[in-house]
Amino acid sequence: MSEPLIRIEGISKKFTGRDGAVTTVFEDLYFSIEPGEFVCLIGHSGCGKTTILNVLSGLEQSTSGYVFVGGREVSGPSLDRAVIFQSHALMPWLTVMGNIAFAVSSRWPEWSKEKVRAHCQQYIDLVNLTGAEKKRPAELSGGMKQRVGIARALSIQPKMLLMDEPFSALDALTRGVLQEEVLRICAETRQTVFMITHDVDEAILLADKIVLMTNGPHAKVAEIVVNTMPRSRTRHDLHKHPHYYRIRNHLIDFLVDRSKAFAGDTPDYDPRRPPLVTPGLDPAAAAAQAPVPGTPLAVVG
Repeated sequence: MSEPLIRIEGISKKFTGRDGAVTTVFEDLYFSIEPGEFVCLIGHSGCGKTTILNVLSGLEQSTSGYVFVGGREVSGPSLDRAVIFQSHALMPWLTVMGNIAFAVSSRWPEWSKEKVRAHCQQYIDLVNLTGAEKKRPAELSGGMKQRVGIARALSIQPKMLLMDEPFSALDALTRGVLQEEVLRICAETRQTVFMITHDVDEAILLADKIVLMTNGPHAKVAEIVVNTMPRSRTRHDLHKHPHYYRIRNHLIDFLVDRSKAFAGDTPDYDPRRPPLVTPGLDPAAAAAQAPVPGTPLAVVG
């Protein structure tokens, strides 16, 4: 078995209020992400989803535990990990080309302007923004701004792409188009992605694995759902696949009922090895039908 690209080992996060009271948002989290995998994390507000992403990015430190990327412990931000936030986070005084070039020049400061521009153009073309290179953010639609954010993140060729509900502020049509663009781009680049979402259908469309969090405080990873839908899935035919409702119903059932009262559903529940679940399928059938990312899917733990 190959070394996972990302290993999260026993992280927790505690906050001390003004009155001195300590709140444990999440605790004892363990999971891993293989190279080329797209992993979504779902949970109710307050379980610490964004905090987990910030810990992965190095923007925030966990209270305890460790995060390893490529076998190295995360101790701060790195250009090996790119983040796409809920808002586009573009610099309004720079053009599309300028926003992306700023990131590229930070990654490769020794590059000439011509090489930077040519590199940026590849990613502008990749997100279908050809012709908008000289426009500033005020001249772009919300969807176009997020495309710039995606291009900027990918342009530094990160080992890990971290996405914090990047489509939540967009209208349904734009969101759907960008979801399929992300599917296409990840297929072309074999990018490893960790994404937070509240949208069950978005997770089923995009993810290879879906991490389910219990409610906070003291949130935990309850289980990890394997998405057995074929990787060639699209929004238009998603609901036609026989696995779709098995997976969707399992996720909805967890979010509506089990996440609130979860205390380890089985006597042998161990947070260090969260259950790997294949809804509606026995393990042998699931192993045969699960999509294969950049490297073989590994049991998490």
